[in-house]
Amino acid sequence: MVEVRNLTVSFEGQTILKDIDCEIQRGQTVAVIGESGCGKTVFMKSIVALVQPTVGRVLFDGVDLASLTPAELAVTRRRFGFVFQHAALFDSMNIFDNVAFPIRQNEEDTDEEEVNDRVRQHLAEVGLPEEVIYKRPAELSGGMQKRVGLARALVLRPELIVYDEPTTGLDPIMSDVINELILHTRRLYPVTSIVVTHDMHTARKVADRVMMFYPRRRLNSDQSQILFDAPPSQLEHAEDRRVRQFVRGEAGDRIREMNQGMA
Repeated sequence: MVEVRNLTVSFEGQTILKDIDCEIQRGQTVAVIGESGCGKTVFMKSIVALVQPTVGRVLFDGVDLASLTPAELAVTRRRFGFVFQHAALFDSMNIFDNVAFPIRQNEEDTDEEEVNDRVRQHLAEVGLPEEVIYKRPAELSGGMQKRVGLARALVLRPELIVYDEPTTGLDPIMSDVINELILHTRRLYPVTSIVVTHDMHTARKVADRVMMFYPRRRLNSDQSQILFDAPPSQLEHAEDRRVRQFVRGEAGDRIREMNQGMA
């Protein structure tokens, strides 16, 4: 479904991603992990054409996204679903209108009866009671807002969903509720998923495959920025110690690097 070829992204002379090559198969759930500043969010945004490559190409279903006109890209983006880190709900709208928004924006011929049915269906699928429909986002907990965000992402029946830190700011129980919803979504729909996360429990639980990125500035020019690309079951036994240290939450080499920087 997704092909990334020689992807390089730079901002104001600073290279965030360099020479990234990978493929994501249809129906796969890929967790993208790595410390802050390694480029994982830029990678995710590049895949859905929110960031344009400085060099290289991103192909979605065989089509180079950079070759599309703005109108063609708008149509293609209907095949994507976005679950943002902080839900990114519209404060001025109630929950019903938040979830209905993508339908009304992209499917102008859809009658309100169908809009009503789809909104209620997707809110029910993420486990939200009917009484939340006319509440404002500020009246809901963080976990409930995240579930509304997931319902909104699903309402156009996307082929690819990208999750940006879906469990950030949630307690362990609610984090696992979100993980279960990601799995539930995959069972209900033939969807491909990319999950950008720091949460190793999420990576292990929801992903078929884990990719770990490393900051470009701390690598030699000939080193790959992707330190690990394999099933989550292999994380603990990765050959690269930087992967093992990240997975276990050990400072390891970072302490030595910081000490050298202060010397």
